[in-house]
Amino acid sequence: MKKEMNEHPKKIKSNTGGILLAAINAKYIHSNLAVYSLRAYAGKQGIETELAEYTINQPLEAVLSDVYEKNPSVLCLSCYIWNIEYVKELVTEFHKLRPEAPIWLGGPEVSFRTEEFLQENPAVTGIMMGEGERTFTQLCRYYRGGTGAPELQDIPGITWRDKRKIPEITCGDEKKKEFHVNPAAEPIAMDELPFCYGNLTDFENRIIYYESSRGCPFSCSYCLSSVDKHLRMRSLTLVYEELQFFLDHKVPQVKFVDRTFNCSHQHALGIWNYIREHDNGVTNFHFEVSADLLNEEELCLLESLRPGLVQLEIGVQSTNDDTIHEIHRTMNLSRLKAVVQRVKSAGNIHQHLDLIAGLPLEDYESFRRSFDDIYRLKIQQLQLGFLKVLKGSYMYEMAGNYQLLYRDKPPYEVLQSRWLSYGEIQKIKMVEEMLEIHYNSGQFLRTLAVLELKFDSPFAMYLQLADFYREQGLDKMSHTRLARAEILYNFAVKVDSDHETLYGETLLFDLYIRENIKARPRWAPDLSGLHKQTSRMLRDMGYEKKYCHVEPFHYSVFRINPWEIHTGYDEISYMEEPYLLLFDYEKRSPFSREAECSILATVHG
Repeated sequence: MKKEMNEHPKKIKSNTGGILLAAINAKYIHSNLAVYSLRAYAGKQGIETELAEYTINQPLEAVLSDVYEKNPSVLCLSCYIWNIEYVKELVTEFHKLRPEAPIWLGGPEVSFRTEEFLQENPAVTGIMMGEGERTFTQLCRYYRGGTGAPELQDIPGITWRDKRKIPEITCGDEKKKEFHVNPAAEPIAMDELPFCYGNLTDFENRIIYYESSRGCPFSCSYCLSSVDKHLRMRSLTLVYEELQFFLDHKVPQVKFVDRTFNCSHQHALGIWNYIREHDNGVTNFHFEVSADLLNEEELCLLESLRPGLVQLEIGVQSTNDDTIHEIHRTMNLSRLKAVVQRVKSAGNIHQHLDLIAGLPLEDYESFRRSFDDIYRLKIQQLQLGFLKVLKGSYMYEMAGNYQLLYRDKPPYEVLQSRWLSYGEIQKIKMVEEMLEIHYNSGQFLRTLAVLELKFDSPFAMYLQLADFYREQGLDKMSHTRLARAEILYNFAVKVDSDHETLYGETLLFDLYIRENIKARPRWAPDLSGLHKQTSRMLRDMGYEKKYCHVEPFHYSVFRINPWEIHTGYDEISYMEEPYLLLFDYEKRSPFSREAECSILATVHG
């Protein structure tokens, strides 16, 4: 047997490039905190590495070419459900071109069933399991060689392929193993991690991700965060220093990736107090919280923040108590609803609530109730997601008991369960699409508020709207915002013809409150007769016409609050003499970004 066949993965040669950390992101606006943290930690130990970011939307050939030109001696990639298929194809082709270069993968998508993954992907040398900073640094030392360099068998937190490629033989009770699973690495203290955003030039027009804690105290069966029970916090003195860096540079958004940000009240209060006291008027901070854990002190603090300074993501998942218990989730639903309503009443914080379809013990009717329950809270965004059966989660272990059918390929989305048929999931998907287009986009909020009066159930309204799209052959087409308004108008008139004029006006309001649209919808009134009058009024008041718009209305549509449940059409008054509503696009709500509007005059004659 040749000598090189008896060696471990080759160490770095002088005629090759360095160690390359590559990230394949879902979109350009995203950045990959993991690879930046790995590079920063290794750099703290005096080890230089190169970093490259791409997206799944780039042609694989372009990414392969770029990686090849960088000529890495070792290639390392971070793997998630959204990029794993892309990564597998990339490393397969790269290995053909550079078979001598070791390839290492890490991330949640490859940290479980590692031997099976290596068996199925022969181009991959090994896998870094779980938290990777210390493990990656040890790997770098191994490939650099020299005095004190570890061997692969001595590096915690890796599964690796024995490159000696000796066929499996039996010697007594011992077998020669092709794969080696090393003991898990010890969790890292958060203060050991260096700040990885010293240079922000790579993050222009991109979201900054930041973590002030790792681990999760809860045990939700569908979530991989529940696997890491070592809850660790970064010292607030370090967090303040790093947040000030973002504030000084007026970063548009900092998204905390802490799994349950407010599981420590002291930690959450410290950070929220700091960003309130050092608010630069620009930067927005995103937090994932458990709403039912927010206490009075935290709520009072949140109510005092500048509109738009903070946004909250709140996982509800289901309002079915049996389901919540079955998925090992801890949640006080009545408390959650009360907190969400209180935060909403302050009018300064964008709230994003999540539901998951396909959970155990939740059938179609139960999910419809969950949807209606949370929709009626009337928050800014309701994300309707579908169960992902992730390797390593308790849900994965229970898939047989729950009769879960799910896709073999990422994102392993549920197809059917014991309680929910495939056809019912498709109906929920139709509702989800309509919800995204019409509600979560914020584009048709007043019209929806009126349309809801015609339906007993918001879920039923969106399902019927989806059916209307399909009946009209509109579901497979791309539509402009104006075309969407036209479709919604036609649907509203079909189901509620008694209020045709009202829907025409609510849609006009919805269109103009966001932008001074150039084209007029077909149902809109002719404004030529008012042109001279309104132009003179605007000029006398010091307005430039290109920065504002004037529209006549009979209904008091400006009084429709899209964040409330309305009980009847009589809440919207009608005036025989139309009034002129002025939309001022130079003055926008810092919270909703909608134009300021005010009554300009009443039209007579």
